[in-house]
Amino acid sequence: QIWAKAREDDDFMAFAPILEEVIQLRRQEGEALAQGGNSVPYEALLKNYEPDGEVAALTDMFDQLRAPLVKLRAAVLDRPQPKALQGHFDPKQQMLIAHELAECFGYDFSRGRIDKAVHPFSSGSGHDVRITTRTDPSDPLNCFYSTVHEVGHGSYEQNIDPEYGFSPIGAGCSMGVHESQSRIYENQLARSRPFTGYLYRRMRAVFGDFGLEDEEAFYQAVNRVSRGYIRTEADELQYNLHIMLRFDLERDLISGALEVTDLETAWNDRFATDFGYSVDKASNGVLQDVHWSEGLFGYFPTYSLGNVYAGCLYKALRKDVGDLDAELNSGNLGPAVSWLQQRLQRHGGRFSASDLISLASGNAVSVDPLLDYLKDKFSDLYGLAAM
Repeated sequence: QIWAKAREDDDFMAFAPILEEVIQLRRQEGEALAQGGNSVPYEALLKNYEPDGEVAALTDMFDQLRAPLVKLRAAVLDRPQPKALQGHFDPKQQMLIAHELAECFGYDFSRGRIDKAVHPFSSGSGHDVRITTRTDPSDPLNCFYSTVHEVGHGSYEQNIDPEYGFSPIGAGCSMGVHESQSRIYENQLARSRPFTGYLYRRMRAVFGDFGLEDEEAFYQAVNRVSRGYIRTEADELQYNLHIMLRFDLERDLISGALEVTDLETAWNDRFATDFGYSVDKASNGVLQDVHWSEGLFGYFPTYSLGNVYAGCLYKALRKDVGDLDAELNSGNLGPAVSWLQQRLQRHGGRFSASDLISLASGNAVSVDPLLDYLKDKFSDLYGLAAM
């Protein structure tokens, strides 16, 4: 409640004292968990969500991502922006398409259901995996891509080998791997040119004209890159920049290198450096996320790990699944989903995250497939020379 009130009032200093208390407690927890091992307190907290996560490896990963993403983002935002959807989109019709999308992506409604919530989430395991989405009469894409994202999480849990049920390996092996499934479903598959062609035709049949003349214009609208402050609203090109900012700051908060009283300034300075413009208010900056108020230090980097893992998986999937684009354009996700089920999802927590991604993709974990995918996609979308 203190965080929510401070966010409403755009007053970070009203939240700072309680945040200091939370950090002190988490620092003590990290110190206790790190005793007898080789990790530092922040790394010990990270392992709550990513058991084989290491601060040095994450720092190196973000160092490899940051400069290319900042450069590509700046080049994209220099180009003319595509048109957006226009019109009113009935929430009931949105939910109809959301159910269809869930079925396309292999979600088993005999073991789950979709409901509406203020913020989308998934919960449950095995034979009872439920997901939520949300509707906005002016923005159906929010509903559709939130649904597909949560289906990625839900399908992972549904497809774990039932023999592992009620055992230590009967759940996803890490938050990063879990996020890889939601991200590859949402981004590499559902935001692809072939699949957006299918979605465009389906939306035209349900909603009629919404201001975009053809499938290509819709593909551009779905993948539009625009300036903004909010992590949860960021496109796939800019999302990881939001995460690396948070990773650096929370790591320094736990180590004591950054004081809470200096956090807002540090946030604003880093945001201006990476994004090229200033934060306008605290609710769009340091107060936008609930994570730190809940003590979830070490959680943020798992989002970017998921994106990196998804990049590795998608490169292998494209190589192995014949005529993938034709299948996606017809709305048939079966071959892609089956590949993910067999290569990754069925294994649950049997392997470590890095071993599982290497086993599934055939290669060691690397940022290169994600960077290549983003460079190719957005250079093509925005008519950029090869970067």
